Amino acid sequence: MLLFDAHLDLSLNALTWNRDLSQPLADIRERESGLADIKGRARGTVSLPEMKRAEIAFCVATQIGHSVSKHSPAYGWNSPEQAWAQTQGQIAWYRTMEDRGLMKQILNRADLEASMQANQSGNKDAPLAYILSLEGADSLLELSYLETAYAYGLRAVGPAHYGPGRYAPGTGESGPLEPRGRELLAEMDRLGIALDVTHLTDEGFWEALDVFEGTIWASHSNCRSLVPGQRQLSDEQIKALIDRDAVIGAALDAWMLYPNWVRGETTPESSGVMLEAVVEHIDHVCQIAGNARHSGVGSDLDGGFGTEQTPKDLDSIADLQRIVGLLEAKGYALPDIEGIMHGNWLRIMSDSLGP
Repeated sequence: MLLFDAHLDLSLNALTWNRDLSQPLADIRERESGLADIKGRARGTVSLPEMKRAEIAFCVATQIGHSVSKHSPAYGWNSPEQAWAQTQGQIAWYRTMEDRGLMKQILNRADLEASMQANQSGNKDAPLAYILSLEGADSLLELSYLETAYAYGLRAVGPAHYGPGRYAPGTGESGPLEPRGRELLAEMDRLGIALDVTHLTDEGFWEALDVFEGTIWASHSNCRSLVPGQRQLSDEQIKALIDRDAVIGAALDAWMLYPNWVRGETTPESSGVMLEAVVEHIDHVCQIAGNARHSGVGSDLDGGFGTEQTPKDLDSIADLQRIVGLLEAKGYALPDIEGIMHGNWLRIMSDSLGP
């Protein structure tokens, strides 16, 4: 079944982790055999050929350029100028993939409809259609940089990532948006850039919903009532997103699927976490909504981790197709499954993109 994955850090993997994503997954793993410089080496799950096998025709692909202050314990670049330069290298990589015919950037509704038609016609050679998103806004030196980014195709921004941020505190922090964060949201509204609330603090989340008038989604967020923690969405937040007709993408990072996960100790094998846990989070959103209109997939696979931190019955991104059968077993009808796998994201993207 056609799949829309709403969160993949493709350029980060290509440039920071030095993965040639145009190659088969087995080849990428083989080249990393014996390396231990980063978590997830030789355990990656994503490549462009593997995404084809997963029937992923659309995705939200990210730029990431986190900037950190002198005393911050979080990983990142030591200045926003360096962070901006990283994002520019990432957009250059996406352009190169487009030049090779492997990817196609979606800039507007007409582009989206053309890619939908290409996939509906059964064109197996259709390039991966991607919407560009910025995860964490630190790399925007000034607000004028947002307009520059919009010109090269940026269509969504998540103001926060992990730790303190120049525009908003993120996961592991508390407190409201930074003053420039409110200005950022106003500029996003003016340009028609969607807001991704993933990684915002609770205070930042509610403040953002109060001041932002445009399209909102949560690209890769799970449910706090199932797995406690500030990284997850509370039922009240889920209800507020539903009221805004948002879509919430279920993420596959195992610590967001297992309540007692201890980083560095718990493993997929010791926890027993399976893909069924992802479906539980999808179903929880559907139960709150009373329908399947607001659930989707935002896997975040290879987002700084590999199979050492995914459900134990997942070997590659192609295993996302097993969600279809798990939803069927839970009693979901085909139209609702199609909505969860791709239709809901296509709807909200069509609504958010200009003509």
